[in-house]
Amino acid sequence: MTKESPFDYAAFLKTLTQGPGVYRMLDKDSQVLYVGKAKNLKRRVSSYFQRSGNLRIQTMVSRIRSIEITVTHTEAEALLLENNLIKELKPRYNILLRDDKSYPYIYLSDDEYPRISFYRGARKGGGRYFGPYPSSAAVKETLYLLQKLFPVRQCENSYYNNRSRACLQYQIKRCTGPCVGLIVRQDYMRDVQDIVLFLEGKTRDVVNGLVERMEKASAELEFEQAARYRDQIEAIRKVQERQYVSGEKGDLDIVACAIAEEQACVQVFFIRQGRNLGNKQFFPRGSKGREAGEVLSAFIAQYYLGKQVPAEILVSHAVEDQEVLELALGQQSGRKVHLRQSPRGERARWLKMAVHNAEVAMKSRLPSSSNARVRIEALQDALGMDEPPERMECFDISHTAGERTVASCVVFNAEGPLKSDYRRFNIKGITPGDDYAAMAQALQRRYTRILAGEGSLPDILFIDGGKGQLSTAAEILADIGVYDVLLVGVAKGPERRAGMEQLFLLHRQQPLILDAHSPALHLIQHIRDEAHRF
Repeated sequence: MTKESPFDYAAFLKTLTQGPGVYRMLDKDSQVLYVGKAKNLKRRVSSYFQRSGNLRIQTMVSRIRSIEITVTHTEAEALLLENNLIKELKPRYNILLRDDKSYPYIYLSDDEYPRISFYRGARKGGGRYFGPYPSSAAVKETLYLLQKLFPVRQCENSYYNNRSRACLQYQIKRCTGPCVGLIVRQDYMRDVQDIVLFLEGKTRDVVNGLVERMEKASAELEFEQAARYRDQIEAIRKVQERQYVSGEKGDLDIVACAIAEEQACVQVFFIRQGRNLGNKQFFPRGSKGREAGEVLSAFIAQYYLGKQVPAEILVSHAVEDQEVLELALGQQSGRKVHLRQSPRGERARWLKMAVHNAEVAMKSRLPSSSNARVRIEALQDALGMDEPPERMECFDISHTAGERTVASCVVFNAEGPLKSDYRRFNIKGITPGDDYAAMAQALQRRYTRILAGEGSLPDILFIDGGKGQLSTAAEILADIGVYDVLLVGVAKGPERRAGMEQLFLLHRQQPLILDAHSPALHLIQHIRDEAHRF
């Protein structure tokens, strides 16, 4: 057995250029350990082989058996290449973002009667896109808000084009019924224009227009219509008080980092057109032994390069390679991008709040069960979700010999059961033993109330059953006007043995079968069994 030869770094460094570029450090199996970029490759790579008190670097260097180099024209070009390689190769010693999905947007179609909807992906084709938003939950919350303020349809075109009567959304005044001709296009487009102005941050123009319509309706003695305009104006003003940021009119992101017990949390607040769209937290991998500025530098490169970026980003700590990051982001967006560390006035207060949120998120994560996090992340991967689910619900139907039918609904979040949100429904007026009709009644009652403001929609809805129950649930939710909820049917496997469950999803022809030891399956079993118990 031949002894493995160590890496001859001295000979390698003699041949190394002093220009900019990217380096990849490989182990004995040619697996990439680390990807980095440098303005001066020779100086940067040489620094790894000097004495270092950093145990992480010492361990990494001891495993290096070769180094590959790509020379670039500029340091900004090297930054872009480094970012792409990190995302592709996911090296063990780099700081990595687990969630690297595209931003979600609100999409306004260019149909004759436009619809507003959740959208994620490349922005192609007609229509308009508003955002980006920090998470799918922020988009759903905004769509729900818009539906209450401006009754523009949110249904799929396939559903809209096949209506012969107005759906429940019309009955609860969340839509004006364009599918069956209950509103003329001119009036409908006026609501669409109000949505556009609202999403562009021009709320004052929306309110002024509604005030004019209210006064006109009142002068024409149409007091019921005037009262509707009055209520709409009041609702918009309440939203404005909650969402708008003092002194801000443009686009701004606030990025803060907190480090504790060798873990890092990055908190991002999104301000668009002066509106606070919400915040999102990240826990980058490979943060052990890193300084906050290093974590922020890696985060900003991986999170913003290749995506839409605001003109200003406030940061909680001095960022490594700030000038290079600003240059690369500016070249990408076609305008100057500034990273600012020490704002004053109202912006300083917002940055302080972002830091506080990062610290709170970190403290809440450290003592929490690592098993709970593993199960949630495993479920996200198993179901192909863009983000970890924050809220999950499960329905189960039970009866005694076909009589006294009851539906149970249990609710879980990332930490476990939310027992205060559990609900039980006594099912009436159905054929005894008809589980499909019972499920339809329970879902309609549950989500009609939620749309009326009595709760929050889940990210995942588990149905205890197979394809039949899943199809029933999909039809009911479409008729109510509930979209962007992932439906999963949970059917018992052969001989009804635990660990052999089959998962049915609308977009899959074949059932999904997870390994019996999968943390995702264990979570699903926990939720389903809790629905049975309740």
